[in-house]
Amino acid sequence: MKQHTQPESKLHLVFGGRVKDPRGLDFEDPAALDVVGIFPNYKAAEKAWRSCAQRTVDDAEMKYLVVHLHELLEPETEDGSQAGN
Repeated sequence: MKQHTQPESKLHLVFGGRVKDPRGLDFEDPAALDVVGIFPNYKAAEKAWRSCAQRTVDDAEMKYLVVHLHELLEPETEDGSQAGN
């Protein structure tokens, strides 16, 4: 019998704000960032990001990002193994 297992959670953070230069990531006021939320997978994070990005599409100085929190929490070494293991 095949067991149904829940996929491993890969946390993603979606946030945005006004940047000094649309080509960069230097936010004008980090205290005023719009933290959209933390999502359990990339698909959900991308959906939230896309919604925010489309809402602000006419403002070139507004930028929303998806951050792969799982990569910060469990970074891989050069050989592909998890650091600390």
